[in-house]
Amino acid sequence: MHPNFENTATAFRLKTDSELERAYFLFRLIANEPLVKIGTAVTNFAIKAHLPIEGLVRATVFDHFCGGVNEEDCLPIIDKMYSKGVCSILDYSVEGKETEDQFDFALAKTLEVLNFVKEKDAIPFAVFKPTGFGRFKLYEKVSANINLDEKESLEWSRIIDRFDKVCSKAHDLDVGLLIDAEESWMQDAADAIVLDMMRKYNTKKPIIFNTLQMYRWDRLDYLKEVLEIASNEGFKLGFKVVRGAYMEKENDRADEMGYKTPICPSKKITDENFDAAITFMMNHLNTISIFAGTHNEASCLKLIKHMEENEVESSNPNIWFGQLFGMSDHITYNLTAEGFRAAKYVPYGPVKDVMPYLIRRAEENTSVAGQTTRELSLLQKEKKRRKLDL
Repeated sequence: MHPNFENTATAFRLKTDSELERAYFLFRLIANEPLVKIGTAVTNFAIKAHLPIEGLVRATVFDHFCGGVNEEDCLPIIDKMYSKGVCSILDYSVEGKETEDQFDFALAKTLEVLNFVKEKDAIPFAVFKPTGFGRFKLYEKVSANINLDEKESLEWSRIIDRFDKVCSKAHDLDVGLLIDAEESWMQDAADAIVLDMMRKYNTKKPIIFNTLQMYRWDRLDYLKEVLEIASNEGFKLGFKVVRGAYMEKENDRADEMGYKTPICPSKKITDENFDAAITFMMNHLNTISIFAGTHNEASCLKLIKHMEENEVESSNPNIWFGQLFGMSDHITYNLTAEGFRAAKYVPYGPVKDVMPYLIRRAEENTSVAGQTTRELSLLQKEKKRRKLDL
């Protein structure tokens, strides 16, 4: 039941030699922070200037971190990973949209993905971001308890309606639905909608999953509050638990506006907060389902230890592990090799539109101590192993 995260033969068995070399090349580039900054600036300029760079991007960073430009384009990768027990979660990673037409398109796309998911055992969940369905500023206003005018109230009703359409469809199809978390100053409004969706559609089993970013020091208390509500009202909870993706933005805004940052004071405390949330959820597995979205090996092993101590089977349907496509294959594939449920978040979308996501991936990897170094060391180890096997 103990996965061996050092087993590179299992981790990279789906990668050809050329794909292994490309991964090694990309992570070497990402390890160089000044180079990432220069590359980001050049890429942004090229996109704005409509320079023909899509072919180059597609052949390198896009194909490593993304599944394709549309659902059908992702199918070969989805099927390939599923042959080794790894599931996929299709994530339409187009960001920064602000109009009602764009929000309606995101709704239609999510409903389309739900139909697609229903037909594929390899895809157990659909996913969307709250700001895919409505304006960030409106979530921010509702979170701050500022009264909406008549036009804004109608707009807010449309956001709730989009959530309900997707959650209702997920419930009818019996497909899990993960709803991402975003910045703290808009999250209260999103949390309130998601809680209502859980109340409505998680009566028998967890279909709707909210996301807890555990670099926020208040999330464990929030989890306990929501559990009390669910226990009293008789519905199930689903939570994807992650560390978080907006730390610099959160701290900068807190400094600028003079309030206490919602972010834990250190990486160590964030790790402890994450593990405390997992422990709490494991102690209430009859009500809460867990999707542990983490690239942290220690956190994965702690969750596995909890499972063993509580005599929970590795294939328990209420416990999932998740990592991003293109990263931490040593975790994902070695988990499924031991019978655990694990899935890759597979971003997809038009190359130009997905570039903000790809840039953020590169920037985050440079800022996470040890992540890129670990990837490089494992890729190097596998390259040497293959060379010796020849």
